Amino acid sequence: MKRLTALTAVILLALTTSAAAEPAAPARPAIDFRSELQPIDGFGFSMAFQRADLLHGARGLGPAKQREVLDLLLSKEKGAGLSILRLGIGSSTDRVYDHMPTILPTDPGGPDATPTYVWDGWDGGQVWLAKEAKKYGVERFFADAWSAPAFMKTNNSENDGGELRPEWRQAYADYLVQYAKFYRREGIRITDLGFTNEPDWTATYASMRFTPQQAVDFLKVLGPTVRASGLKTQLVCCDAAGWDRQVAYTEAIEADPEADKAVRTVTGHRYSGPTTVPQPTDKHVWMSEWSPDGTTWNENWDDGSGYDGLTVAADIQTTLTTGNANAYVYWTGASLGATRGLIQLANPGDSYRVSKRYWALAAFSRFIRPGAVRVPVTHADPALRITAFRNTDGSRVIEILNTATTETSAAFTLRGGHDRHPDAYVTDETRSITPADVASVHGTTLTATLAPRALTTIVLD
Repeated sequence: MKRLTALTAVILLALTTSAAAEPAAPARPAIDFRSELQPIDGFGFSMAFQRADLLHGARGLGPAKQREVLDLLLSKEKGAGLSILRLGIGSSTDRVYDHMPTILPTDPGGPDATPTYVWDGWDGGQVWLAKEAKKYGVERFFADAWSAPAFMKTNNSENDGGELRPEWRQAYADYLVQYAKFYRREGIRITDLGFTNEPDWTATYASMRFTPQQAVDFLKVLGPTVRASGLKTQLVCCDAAGWDRQVAYTEAIEADPEADKAVRTVTGHRYSGPTTVPQPTDKHVWMSEWSPDGTTWNENWDDGSGYDGLTVAADIQTTLTTGNANAYVYWTGASLGATRGLIQLANPGDSYRVSKRYWALAAFSRFIRPGAVRVPVTHADPALRITAFRNTDGSRVIEILNTATTETSAAFTLRGGHDRHPDAYVTDETRSITPADVASVHGTTLTATLAPRALTTIVLD
């Protein structure tokens, strides 16, 4: 009897050991709409440096075509429905479309002298564009300064870097507040205000350097100035040229209680590399400027150039996932010549062309609305880049970028509601948010057929 018991124990131990040695079955791919990751503030663009004036017809674009481009950028029904407009604050650079008028063109006689501000109600076309955007429902107006007026800086120029002289900090803070007040007069509330653009990089055009500590020191002046102004405006910082370089500025702000109190949103660009890490903060974080480099106008979806539509779609996915960003603001909505913008305006003429970069961004911004939250996605296919979102109206959006060169299918368990008849749209070389019968739901299982090298957008109501 004892021998039988011992034999049984050996068998049971062998079976247990064998079972433990077998790899666990991978979890079934799932999308959990019951959970929440980061909220989404929106997707946006800029038309700074008089590009708004170009859109208004400075090079011959007529009213009908202007409306078509505005629809493409701002309409939720006809276009991308972009919801953040980034405005450029003053620069007297003389280049044709790199000029932004300044509201303080001359030195008033020192940092303590009373300034004489000038306002033309146009601001390089940006006032007109902001008013148009407001009609489309845009509520986030993000104004950012590339440079302080030349006389406030160590190099006495708005170009080529230089630093803000410490004695001019209060005057510069007053200047920024006055800019926001001018827009309030025009019926536009500047919701987000920045005092620096790429403080870690010296450009030949309007630019100004700040170290992380200098940024903190200025925030201690600007924060109280904005609070005392009566403006309902929040501060952003610091739009570093590299997402990785922004980390040092973020850490400096987080370490200083007064600067930390002043800033609502952390902003960074990603020119020096992709958004491969989150910023070290609990604040909202925006990828506030990027467009890929290139030397020619490009309308392609997937040509390996690095500035095609698929590149932009992949960058958005990375920014929202590994970067954990709350907003994605593309650099230029529309411009001239060999632009990396979304849309190319004729120079001169009454026409325009649309790139696949535009359609990549529009596939996200049209369906993922301000106030949405990103939700967890579990899957094991390395060729698929997937994000999912729940909008405030209850609709749910799944973005699947298939980077493989072959068609594939995927099935997901839906947690937190389902839809018998999902809408699906495909964006690739021949399609641009084109409706496609490629997704179905049976019970709580979503199945999708995914075209190669394509972005598939699935909407569940």
